[in-house]
Amino acid sequence: MSPDNGRAQTGWFGRLKAGLSRTSAKLGEGIVGLFTKRKLDQAALDELEELLIGADLGVGPAARFVAELAKGRFDKEIAPEEVRAALAESITKVLEPVAKPLIVDPAHKPHVILVCGVNGSGKTTTIGKLARQLRDQGHRVVLAAGDTFRAAAIEQLQVWGERADCTVVASQIGGDAASLAYEALETAKAHGADVLIVDTAGRLQNKKDLMSELQKVVRVLKKLDPSAPHDCLLVLDATVGQNAHSQVETFRAMVAVSGLVMTKLDGTARGGVVVALADKFGLPVHAVGVGEGIDDLRPFTARDFARSLMGLEG
Repeated sequence: MSPDNGRAQTGWFGRLKAGLSRTSAKLGEGIVGLFTKRKLDQAALDELEELLIGADLGVGPAARFVAELAKGRFDKEIAPEEVRAALAESITKVLEPVAKPLIVDPAHKPHVILVCGVNGSGKTTTIGKLARQLRDQGHRVVLAAGDTFRAAAIEQLQVWGERADCTVVASQIGGDAASLAYEALETAKAHGADVLIVDTAGRLQNKKDLMSELQKVVRVLKKLDPSAPHDCLLVLDATVGQNAHSQVETFRAMVAVSGLVMTKLDGTARGGVVVALADKFGLPVHAVGVGEGIDDLRPFTARDFARSLMGLEG
């Protein structure tokens, strides 16, 4: 995914800000309530820390942000706007190391992207949007409908494949996911594809079965290309808040998760969880989603996200 030109980026910032409006409204109203004609005393700092934790920014980051705010300002009157700007700067510093675009490596033919996540996280939709964006950049893309247990996931991927003009390799419902992945990689190689994106199941009811299935998919891909998969993306639904932490831990125990995609930021007041995940795991955040449209999944940029989170202009 390549950066957009300035004009498109302005439009995206507006959508990102609107998408994060539930979170920013919760934080903004709280900050205004706390700091209207009030000194930055210990009680105010404690309340601010609670507010940040309530927006899922994480206990550790919240404590650090509040401590940074207090430097040179303690016991002085401070305006809500100054608080929001200072917090946005602190958040940007945490997010900058993880804000990394997803890069297709031309040395791999195809570049294999394994996509995992729990059912309902927006995984299949994310794959469709990503495929369309990669096609628009001139890449030849093959999709593998590896969530073989859900008819809806197979059908959804086929619809996205038609929209994005991508070959979709699918099997019957209940088919072997590893065999399908193998067939898809063979197809991608035969077609001279630049990218293969493999969807996977996300049933966490029986973690042992899911783990063995995902690990089998990886083993089988390596038979055809020992370096595959080249990326393993975990798609997380921002509305789950702190539960995103346990999902990262669960999937990292199964496969070598290389990066995150955050979806449904427009449907939650818990957008701060992106900050907590960046601080705790340090995994690259490749993209964020703030809506259903094809253009509502974009590369993650630290400053834009931090300022949107605080309800500030770009």
